Formats: sequence, structure tokens, C-alpha cells
Amino acid sequence: MKTKKINVRRSLAVLLVAGVISSATYLIAADHIDAPAVTGKASDITDFYAFESPSNSSNLVFVVNTQGLLAPTATAAKSFDSDVMLEVNIDNSSTKDNQEDLVLQVTFEDGKVQVYGPVAPIQKGLNSTLVATANKAEATVSTYAGSPMTGEANGVKIFAGPRDDPFFFDLDQYKKVIAGTATGFSNPGTDTFAGTNVMAVVIELPKSLLGTGTVNAWATSNRKN
Repeated sequence: MKTKKINVRRSLAVLLVAGVISSATYLIAADHIDAPAVTGKASDITDFYAFESPSNSSNLVFVVNTQGLLAPTATAAKSFDSDVMLEVNIDNSSTKDNQEDLVLQVTFEDGKVQVYGPVAPIQKGLNSTLVATANKAEATVSTYAGSPMTGEANGVKIFAGPRDDPFFFDLDQYKKVIAGTATGFSNPGTDTFAGTNVMAVVIELPKSLLGTGTVNAWATSNRKN
């Protein structure tokens, strides 16, 4: 599978030291509303999260959410696109050059999700090629009404399926601040995304597989040429 990156999200800096990232600390990059041709599509990334596993301080969790603003009535019909590969890109170099040294590549086929890696990419930059020889974890994609399905291989655990949108944002108040009719946000405010869902991919893996020190991580979506 040779793919082209079509949807890049902001980079997150993550310290790979047990106990440095508490279970309550989340590093987040979010973007829910793009151009109409992109928003809600299988390649549209809404959120990227990185945090230490609440149950194992030696593990790190990555979450890539896609297809945002799904109403409950529309969620059951949504699925992942077999022509789209999601990728978690990891820069663990000492120079932090924002080039991916490792990748986690996520593919979908016949109701299954596969996660390859972490592994050095075949190529860097705008194009990606699936590293089919890498460690592969696989699971059945969970359905809206069904029980969560997970898979694991060599310490890499995965989940894929619909989930309640976890991102909290008061869009109406934000518009007022931008328009100059309000000076700040209310506490707690109104969650614009309450009651909507996303299609989520969750990957948990040992920090030792990513190197040491601080890494930069970002998520991209890729579509087959």
C-alpha cells in the first residue's frame, strides 16, 4: 500500500519517563470542522491524544479520532475506509527535526483493524508505504451497539470503533469572544459536541518501544493512490 498524506494534525511532545505524565494529563490536538468536502469523511481527523496509561505507567496511549460530529442515529452506519491508512508519526531523534523516525500504521479490511509497528518508515514526508513486515496487532472493529473488541500482539493493544466524542469545546462562546461581545469563557460552559460521536482508534504500547527522553508525535491520514 503506497499512500499520500492528506490530513496533518499538530505535533505533541511526550516525555517517555514513567510517572512524568500523570494519568490525568492529556496532550491534545483537535480540529473538528474543516471544509465541507472533508468534514465527517473517513480521512478527517478530529482529535489526536497522547497520555500515559492509567493502569500501567510504563505504557503510552495514542488516540486518533475521525469522522466527527456523528449523530447517534448516523453512527451505526459509519465504518472505516479500507482505502484510508491512519498513521501515528513519532520523532524520537535528539535533534527533534520533526521527521518521523517511527510510525504506527493503521489499516482496515473486512471488518478488521490492523496496527503495524512501531517501525521505521520506508519513506518519510508526503507519501507513506505500508511496512507489511512489521509487528501486526489486529482486532475486530467494534460496532455501535456491540461490546468493545480489542486485540494485542507483542505488547501493542488496539481498539477501533465508535465512541462518544471526548473533546469539550464551547463553540458559541468562542464565537462571542471572537466577535468581541464576550471577554472569556464560562465555567464550565456548554459542550458543543455533547451527544455526538467519533470513529476512534486507540493504541496502547510500552514506552520502551518508542525510545527514551522526549518524542514528538503527530497523526496523519493517508489515502491509496
